[in-house]
Amino acid sequence: MSLWIALLLMTAAAILAVLWPLRTGRAADDAASAAQADLAVYRDQLAEIERDRAAGLIGAAEGEAARTEVARRILRASAEVASDPAAGSSDRRRRVTAVIALVGIPLLAGSLYIALGSPGYGPQPLAARLEAKPEQSDIAILIRKVEAHLEANPQDGRGYEIIAPIYARIGRLDDAARAWANAIRLLGSSPQRQTGLGEALTAQAGGVVTAEARAAFEAALAADPADPKALYFTGLAAEQDGRPQQAAAIWSKLATESPADAPWMGLIQQALARVGAPMPASTAPGPDQAQVAAAAELTPEQRQQMVRGMVDRLSARLAQNGDDLDGWLRLMRAWTVLGEADKAKAAATDARTHFARDDGALGRIDTLARELGLGS
Repeated sequence: MSLWIALLLMTAAAILAVLWPLRTGRAADDAASAAQADLAVYRDQLAEIERDRAAGLIGAAEGEAARTEVARRILRASAEVASDPAAGSSDRRRRVTAVIALVGIPLLAGSLYIALGSPGYGPQPLAARLEAKPEQSDIAILIRKVEAHLEANPQDGRGYEIIAPIYARIGRLDDAARAWANAIRLLGSSPQRQTGLGEALTAQAGGVVTAEARAAFEAALAADPADPKALYFTGLAAEQDGRPQQAAAIWSKLATESPADAPWMGLIQQALARVGAPMPASTAPGPDQAQVAAAAELTPEQRQQMVRGMVDRLSARLAQNGDDLDGWLRLMRAWTVLGEADKAKAAATDARTHFARDDGALGRIDTLARELGLGS
């Protein structure tokens, strides 16, 4: 019922906005009528001046001056009357406009609402939407659900770990840093949590790796010396501290130990260019010369069979031990090259399941999935 009251009020406001300017039409008609009455008075004055001149009551000069003044007034009144030649029909036009406003606007608004709106839907207050399934909610509602959960369960470290990267993605950097700090306090330190905290603090400082952020990255490296995100930001801190050679050494080491198709290689190349260092070649494992020569002698069918066998063996190995993130990425790419999109999607799904608690790994998986057209 409150919805219909609101619609009626809005309709009344729209009609008032249309009719309000028409209120001056009556004033215009009144002004025209007054001008007509003035003309009659001025004509009587001219006749009276002529009678006074004929009777000798006023001189010729005074009579001429009075006649000139009255004539000027007649011209002004005539101009006012002439400025609205359709004054007689203006009232009818206003009535037509008023009828259109009173009847046409509500009909038009109602028709549009019935055609484009959802009059059969009930209200959807925030409390009801918070109870909806995640796929039926937008990101703001999801955030509010997690926040409400954390208000009721402030010791749930997993909740802070879930919402922290979401805060970072939407630009709520202060909240992201606090969430990561709470996750570390409640769940303990891990490379992913420390790099998340460090990255949030760096973004909060406008891209400057602060002392607190650098401490977070160093804590991540203490647990995982090969963490690519922590290595990159540690090199960035060295560059910002005026130690470009140390930054180049850190980034060069990261480049040589990363796969050639790692998503951060472009960023490393740009960083090395800033400090004037060359981009080293990746030392990721690949086929040796003998394997390349043997493959060159195979027929296309044999080569395809050899490749499929390699992919099958990689898939079987990952099914037994799925800790090899680079292996999962190679498997996704290989199935895509072989035209097995379903198997590539399945590999991406299995990889996400295995690294569900590793935000860095999930980011690499999602990035490659988007590049291969597998969805995210």
